[in-house]
Amino acid sequence: MQVTETARDGLKRTLQVVVGKAELGERFSERLVELKDRVQIKGFRRGKVPMEHLKKLYGKSLMQEVLEQTINDTSAKAVKDRNERPAQQPKLELLGVEDGGIERVVNGETDLSYTMDFEVLPPIPVADLGVLQLEKLVADVDDSAVDKALSDLAERNTSYEPEEGRVASEGDLVTMNFVGRIDGEAFEGGSAEGANLAIGKKQFIPGFEEGVVGMKAGDQKVVTATFPEDYPMANLAGKAADFDVSVTAVAKPKKPEVDEDFAKGLGAEDLKTLRGFVTDQIKREYDQASRVKLKREILDALDKAHDFELPSSLVDFEFNNIWTQLENNLKAANKTIADEGKSEEDLRAEYRAIAERRVRLGLVIGEIGEKNKLQVSQDELRRALVEQARRYPGREKQVYEFYEKTPGALNELRAPIFEEKVIDHVIAEAKPVEKKVSRDELLKAVEEATEAEA
Repeated sequence: MQVTETARDGLKRTLQVVVGKAELGERFSERLVELKDRVQIKGFRRGKVPMEHLKKLYGKSLMQEVLEQTINDTSAKAVKDRNERPAQQPKLELLGVEDGGIERVVNGETDLSYTMDFEVLPPIPVADLGVLQLEKLVADVDDSAVDKALSDLAERNTSYEPEEGRVASEGDLVTMNFVGRIDGEAFEGGSAEGANLAIGKKQFIPGFEEGVVGMKAGDQKVVTATFPEDYPMANLAGKAADFDVSVTAVAKPKKPEVDEDFAKGLGAEDLKTLRGFVTDQIKREYDQASRVKLKREILDALDKAHDFELPSSLVDFEFNNIWTQLENNLKAANKTIADEGKSEEDLRAEYRAIAERRVRLGLVIGEIGEKNKLQVSQDELRRALVEQARRYPGREKQVYEFYEKTPGALNELRAPIFEEKVIDHVIAEAKPVEKKVSRDELLKAVEEATEAEA
């Protein structure tokens, strides 16, 4: 094999690879010997088929297999020998294929020659993580937060008691039958029997709850309500509908008291123990929120601390994904780029910068992980797969089969685990300074970080 670099421009490389016909012949002969011991041909014992007969039967198809495998082997070796890391799969192009040239290669009459075009990953000098200026927000769990959480928990455990003659009002549970019509015609999904409506929960379209308030068991009424303009079903969006409503029962809410009996009903030993459980849960939520903010700060710091040439192929790929997502989101919302309040040129520049940031951070995170030998274990990957399967109850088997049979699919699970390991490493090196804040300050900071990331 002979490899010649024919072009170099920044990170871009073009190589010409030539594999001599003699080497191709050797590979073909080895493949023919392997076939001889496996193939069963009528009139011959296994392993006793003459080579010339095998060539006549399988020579052309076998040589095509040899060529494909040779290109795979030699292209990988060409890159490895240069100690370069392609940013993406190299683009290969056969040379001399015109005027029957490929036939001469297949027939073993001439050398195999092809070009490889690819970009290499640049050297990434990782900044000193210890000098990164990071701040970790810390919020204490106070009694008011625990009291509110327990009140919300009691709210979720509210029961309802039917009351004869009760007039529906805020908080009540109304059981009813209804038929919805638009322009006098019933529409799909607009009718139900024995439906429950908790007044004040905003579970139905605007205007429906208000129309039901004041009704009692046995009452019938036509309630007019309008579907929102952004309703997911386009045939109903923005349209007014008349609902023939018949109430069969009205039940008053019975919110449990937060006391010892309530705690025991939830499996806790006593109210103090339940408060401890709730406190721990809130603390975990605060810690997770703090990490979201800190992670955003880390990514910003890493982006700012590193400046190197980016492979344009990776940036183009990332930009195209972002732009396609934007177009799909606009189409789903019945909008166009003009509705974004910016010119297409400005939007493309803005999203190009986002693509560059993502590629830069991806390369930096990968480099930090590689230099510090951070790896995702099989157990961690297995747990992630189990968690992913649990998101699809009843379809777990199909999820497992998808990840088993789809090349590269497991990388979708491995990547976020790897990223979190790198974030943990950066935190350990940078040692963020803790800053005490209130719950509201923490949540506001997280909201701003999330909006910025979006």
